[in-house]
Formats: sequence, C-alpha cells, structure tokens
Amino acid sequence: MAPHHVLRCCQRSLSWIPVIFINLVVGWSYYAYVVELCILTIPNNAEKISYLVVFHLFFIMFIWSYWKTICSRPANPSKEFCLPKVEKEQYEKEEHPDTQQEILKKVVVGLPVYTRTGTGAVRYCDRCLVIKPDRCHHCSTCDMCVLKMDHHCPWVNNCVGFSNYKFFVLFLAYSMLYCAFIAATVLQYFIKFWTNQLPDTHAKFHVLFLFFVAAMFFISILSLFSYHLWLVGKNRTTIEAFRAPVFRNGPDKNGFSLGFSRNMAEVFGDQKKYWMFPIYTSHGDGNSFVTRLVNLDPEQIAVGLQINGKSSVDCPASPKHVLGDTINHIEDHQDGSFDKTDVAETVTVTIESES
Repeated sequence: MAPHHVLRCCQRSLSWIPVIFINLVVGWSYYAYVVELCILTIPNNAEKISYLVVFHLFFIMFIWSYWKTICSRPANPSKEFCLPKVEKEQYEKEEHPDTQQEILKKVVVGLPVYTRTGTGAVRYCDRCLVIKPDRCHHCSTCDMCVLKMDHHCPWVNNCVGFSNYKFFVLFLAYSMLYCAFIAATVLQYFIKFWTNQLPDTHAKFHVLFLFFVAAMFFISILSLFSYHLWLVGKNRTTIEAFRAPVFRNGPDKNGFSLGFSRNMAEVFGDQKKYWMFPIYTSHGDGNSFVTRLVNLDPEQIAVGLQINGKSSVDCPASPKHVLGDTINHIEDHQDGSFDKTDVAETVTVTIESES
C-alpha cells in the first residue's frame, strides 16, 4: 500500500506541471505587455492608456474563468444512484453477470436513467459502486464518476463536466480574446523592431517573442473553442461526439438535443446578462437530463401500475417521479415528430397514477 500511495502522490504533484507552465507563460506575457511594451516602448499616452484598460479587462476575465475551471470540484452522482443495502449485498454476492443485471434493472426503474451500455445493460460503476446517471462517466485520472463528463483536461488539472463546463468554454473564449488582442496591438511594434525602426533595447526580444506566442496560442485555441461551441449548440459532450449515447431504443447522437437556443441555455442559463461571466447559471443538477425521446420503458409502466395497486414495497420511487420525466420529454420535444403510440401510452399511465 505504501508504494502505491507514494506513486499516487507523485502523480498528483506532476499533474500540476501544465498548470504551472500556463501560469508562468501568462505571468511573463503580463510583464512583457504592460512593462516592456506599454510603459517602455509606446510613446503616446492615450494609446498606452487605452491598451492597458482593454488588456486588463481581458486579463481579469481570462484569469477568473481559468481558475474557476480549475477550482470547481467535479460533480458526482447523488445518493439515490447508490444501490440500497439489500440490493448491494445481493449484487456483491452474485457471480453471474445476467443475474447482476436483473438486480440493477429493478433498482434503475425508479431512477431517471434512460441510457444503457452498447449491449443494452444498465451502466454501473464497480469502482464507485453507483448506477451511472445519463451522461455520467468514470474518470480514471480523478478516480471518480463525473456528471456530464466532457473530458479530463491536463491544462486545468481537472475534469471538465457539468459543474464547470460553462467556465471552461469561457476560459477558451477569453484566452482567445486575450491572445488576439495582444497579437493585434503588438503587431505594429513587432514590425518596427523587425525593420530596425526602433532602437535595439531589451524590450525588442519581449515584443518579438510576445507576438509569436500570442499568435500561436490564438490559432490553437480558436480551433478548440470553435469545436466546443459546436458541441454546446448540439448539446453533446466530447465523449458523446465520438460515441453516441445508447438509449433503450438504440444509439442516438442527438438524443439530448433540444434545439439550438435551449441547448445554449442548458449550459449558460436563461439570463443572457450572465452568459459572459464565470458564475454558475447552468440548468439542472447533472443527475438527469431532458431528452427528445418519448419512449417509456415497459418496466416503468409495470411498476407504476404496481404502485397504484398498493404494492409499493418492490419499488420505493413514486410514480410521479417516474412519470414526470416522461411527460417533460413530450413537452420538451422540439420538432413534434413523435409517435401517437408513445403519447397514448404515456397518457394512459398518467391517468393510472392519478386514479
């Protein structure tokens, strides 16, 4: 155990190297721009002040969103996704995978879980001992299940997921604007130093190198930012873009898409005045998501009828919880292209729950 613990500590320490590198580059860029360019090189005071004001605006927003992404703890599944004590003991004692799946299927009936594995099995994490909510995945680096996991980013030494995805997108946006502003304002002095129109001082190296670094980072971040904006518009994670989520009726890459405006609101919130600030405004709790699918699991219908028949021992979940999600799915369906059988099926069950 001791060597493993020491190795784990070393890995955690080394994982901060990319973050330290980014902060060193940003710290140097601040010195090079503020001191070497604005204070020592630019002669015009009006130009100097205007550059400094805009630069510090981008700098503050960039640092704010960056550290919010780093410091936001990844969200984990709630306790309702843990197996009850009896079912947990049965699951651990059982050796046959098929029987284990039967145990999981009984538990998952009362939960808002609509996705499965590629083989149609209930998604269960044997390491965290929880049923995985929709869009939740286990991160081997963080060693935990992360709600709406997008990816593990070494540059922030954190998992990008439900709790900090908005901050991550804003971090990309402001870092891109930060680099673009530096490259654009440094360009004229870069040319002057390059053509020897300005005297050869120690500021020359900083200005030349500052332009190259800013331009290089801008190009690389632009592609990444564009990709994540596309993901937000489609309401997908990076994992879902490479592997479509599997629902009960098969894989569907657009299963969580609710239309562009509602997809944006799910990440950034309803109030647009807060979109540009790295403060939490995302919808939901990360444990369940509205889908565009309206198919109701026959097992959930059976359980709903059992509960109405005073046989609630087998499933503690209320029919309101199970049926409420399904009704929301129908109301939130954007294009209206759903089968009449689905509607009829859902209405029938709703009547049963109210009787």
